[in-house]
This record gives sequence, structure tokens and C-alpha cells, in this order.
Amino acid sequence: MYADAETIRKILTGSGDTWAVVGLSGNESRAAYGVARVLQRFGKRVVPVHPKAETVHGERGYASLDEIPFPVDVVDVFVNSRLAGAVADEAVAKGAKAVWFQLGVIDEEAYGRTRDAGLEMVMDRCPAIEIPRLG
Repeated sequence: MYADAETIRKILTGSGDTWAVVGLSGNESRAAYGVARVLQRFGKRVVPVHPKAETVHGERGYASLDEIPFPVDVVDVFVNSRLAGAVADEAVAKGAKAVWFQLGVIDEEAYGRTRDAGLEMVMDRCPAIEIPRLG
């Protein structure tokens, strides 16, 4: 419902290669850490966005989307569902082309607002699971 195959393919292959990963820190036990590594293996530039602004996987981190001094194509969201809507709104303001809410991250109102703003969006899916399926 929130992740049709065409939108998934469009985001993973056509939306661009700079992915801001919100919630990505140096904590190797967190899902964001492994997913970011997979995205890198598939040629994506991963930009960590976390209050600690840590460098992760060789990429400098930023405390917020707003602080990133270059364009971002996709915003990948690894935060609690109640915080995700605000991140989606920031992604629209940043000029991103797409927003991706990770597995378990669901905010139907944010999905509607983001789509209405003209961005592609996937919700409750994981790009690390989807990208290898593209073949």
C-alpha cells in the first residue's frame, strides 16, 4: 500500500545517489548502520544525520538535514514513527526527491503530505532488502 514496486524502483535507481540517513550513528548494533553499508555497496553516498553528527562509513555526519550544505536526493528515516513526520517535512523543505520510512516507521499523514508535495515516498520497507531484488 505504501510501497509499490514502481516507486521502490524509481527511488532506488532514479532518484539520485545522495542519501541522508536520519538516525545513523556509529553504533554498529543499530539497523541504520548495516543498511547504510548496503546502500554504499550499491553506489549510494550515505550522509549520516544524527544529533551526535558522527562520521560513519567514512562520511561526515550532520546534526540535522538543515545543516547538510549540499543537495540530498533521498531521506532515509530511522526514527520513531512519532518523530518521522517532522523529518519528512524537513525533507520536503530541503528539496529532496524522495523519502523512505524504514520498517516499522509509519505515519500516514506524513505520507500524504510528502506525496502531495511531489516527492516519491515509501513507508514501512527497507532499501537494504529491496535493492538486491532489483537485479
